[in-house]
Amino acid sequence: MWNRLKTLYHRLGSPKWFYTLTGRWLPWILVLSLALLVTGSIWGLAIAPQDFQQGHSFRIIYIHVPAAFLAQSIYVMMAISGVVLLVWKIKMTDIIATALVPIGATMTFISLVTGAIWGVPTWGTWWMWDARLTSMLILFFLYLGMIALRLAVKPQETAAKACALMAIVGVVNIPIIKYSVDWWYTLHQPATFRIVGGASSAMPASMALPLLVMVLGFYCFLAWVVIVHARALILQREGQAGWVKELMKEKN
Repeated sequence: MWNRLKTLYHRLGSPKWFYTLTGRWLPWILVLSLALLVTGSIWGLAIAPQDFQQGHSFRIIYIHVPAAFLAQSIYVMMAISGVVLLVWKIKMTDIIATALVPIGATMTFISLVTGAIWGVPTWGTWWMWDARLTSMLILFFLYLGMIALRLAVKPQETAAKACALMAIVGVVNIPIIKYSVDWWYTLHQPATFRIVGGASSAMPASMALPLLVMVLGFYCFLAWVVIVHARALILQREGQAGWVKELMKEKN
């Protein structure tokens, strides 16, 4: 089992093998993500009971929480990719990191916007310089900085190393986001849902289960988007490779 996983890891580190293998996975991942997102949306928005304090306004949690999860975990993935790139010089990790950046920025933006909308009925204001909100805003700026750095720095290899370093340094913000509600007094409520350990006691199963489905759907959608983007980047960067030319001939 371990040898098979090791072989798969080394194959995925090759642009050719990554492109070939992931092409078979894409339809299944897309179907799974759509099934989970549709099921979770209907379950959470139409079937789950309303919150006894917040009423129906709490239902924005089914978008806000999955987006916030992805925003943070994507940055951690980028930091891990940065370490692998700098230590082992595996170029596929830079392709993956490049594919992760825009979806990470998008999810952070969605998290901030939905959080602001949720804040109006809950706190009576769109924005407060709350520890959780401020650290999430910093994360959004880190993503924007990563995009700007990638566009500004040439050649590509130098940009890859610079972005890897930025991801590794910036990952210190992730535990600040996660534990800000525990370390400081904040308006933001404590975590009501956890991947590890399931839902907290503050959230009944009738609300937590559709949220879990939505989180899984978001992660499957992330996998699909990243694979599609990574495959496009492989064709762009490896355009002069023999296997890419043969592939293009077969498609034409």
